[in-house]
Amino acid sequence: MSGTELRNISFHGIGVPEGPEREPGEHRYWVTEEAFLDVLDECARHPQVRLSFDDGNASDVAIALPALVERGLTADFFPIADRIGDADSVDDAGLRALIEAGMTVGTHGAGHRPWTSALATHREAELRCARERIAEATGRPVDTAACPFGAYDRHVLKALRASGYRTVFTSDARPAQEGAWLQPRYSVEAGDTAESVRTRMLTPRSVSNRMVDRGVLLVKAWR
Repeated sequence: MSGTELRNISFHGIGVPEGPEREPGEHRYWVTEEAFLDVLDECARHPQVRLSFDDGNASDVAIALPALVERGLTADFFPIADRIGDADSVDDAGLRALIEAGMTVGTHGAGHRPWTSALATHREAELRCARERIAEATGRPVDTAACPFGAYDRHVLKALRASGYRTVFTSDARPAQEGAWLQPRYSVEAGDTAESVRTRMLTPRSVSNRMVDRGVLLVKAWR
């Protein structure tokens, strides 16, 4: 039913990252495989949880996909278009494997640039070319997007609406409403455990906290 409260929980890299960070702070969002599986088992116990994976790391297919299938779970995946086929990223075959397993693949843009600044100079690449590249790889239309770095404002949202995206995911660390166009998410970080995810992301919110959540989202969407 529309209006049901959801908890969107996002992952990035799984395992031990190889090589230097591709951007500052990237390794903060990598979790060990053991921690990932523990968190996944915790999430599987909560029907209101919706899972997603950003950046299109190779671990999406090598580790996350078989773990999801084993548990009967689905997720949304948001690869960075310009990295598809890189040594540490998913390739076309991997994206097709996600689709064949019942997953959804959206876009995380072209070059992992914050859309609050990048749309002024790279709008075509970020909103159209990246979408087409991912659709070509998956053989499916792309109508969901995850804002790189969680960055958005009213200009970004207006551009995404004009481009026809059905759902847009952010990184606001707040509950979401089922059926809403804008979907805030919690991000799992390197130090997280099943217990910390349960406490930080899955604990019921008080009425006053829910009011604050809605106010914060409204302010961010209209700034």
